[in-house]
Amino acid sequence: MTQDPDRPRRNFYGRIHGKTLKASQKVWLDEDLASLSPGPVSWEENPSRTPLDLASRFGERPLWVEIGFGGGEHMVHQATRNPDVAIIGAEPFVNGIAMLLGKIRAEGLTNVAIHPGDARDLFDVLPAASVERAFLLYPDPWPKKRHHRRRFVTPDHLEGLARVLKPGAVFRVATDIPDYVRQTLEEVPRAGFAWLAKTPADWRTAWPDWHSTRYEQKALREGRTPHYLTFRRV
Repeated sequence: MTQDPDRPRRNFYGRIHGKTLKASQKVWLDEDLASLSPGPVSWEENPSRTPLDLASRFGERPLWVEIGFGGGEHMVHQATRNPDVAIIGAEPFVNGIAMLLGKIRAEGLTNVAIHPGDARDLFDVLPAASVERAFLLYPDPWPKKRHHRRRFVTPDHLEGLARVLKPGAVFRVATDIPDYVRQTLEEVPRAGFAWLAKTPADWRTAWPDWHSTRYEQKALREGRTPHYLTFRRV
């Protein structure tokens, strides 16, 4: 995916390639990825940034978006539990995309789409106020202070998300990094969201429909505490 040359910006994610892909994963990428596109998202395909035709792709299903789906565990869980909902996942990490494709094949899912790149490009072409729920689960923490501006929970990144979420839409953030919690609670309300927690249990307890990811399991093994933050678009 080529970034618009007139929009220089910092990535909120790290590497896009990991270990060598298995032969089966290469097949999934070659055979399945194109058919799972939500529509023309990239700048090459859609330089005019024409909004996606969601009705032709998903019918009248409500739309959810997952920003950085990792290995796809949570996205597949939600798609399986909610067959009447359409879910678009945006993820630039090729190995994670390949893992999700395998899970989609195994489950036979028909209510998912994948944008293999930057979520901000997806936000550019989603119609305004078209998304009913968004997930940001264990995002790259960018732990060094000088890199905090690369985190997703900054004004530049949150602006597009706020535009595509419907009033009243829910935005969930899960992280095991206390300073990421701090920045999230500072920046997300400024972008037009209300934090819904009323007691400590509201951010210490996972959502009823939560599916723990590999990143959360690693955090727990290493003694870090998950935080579950829920916001509503105002």
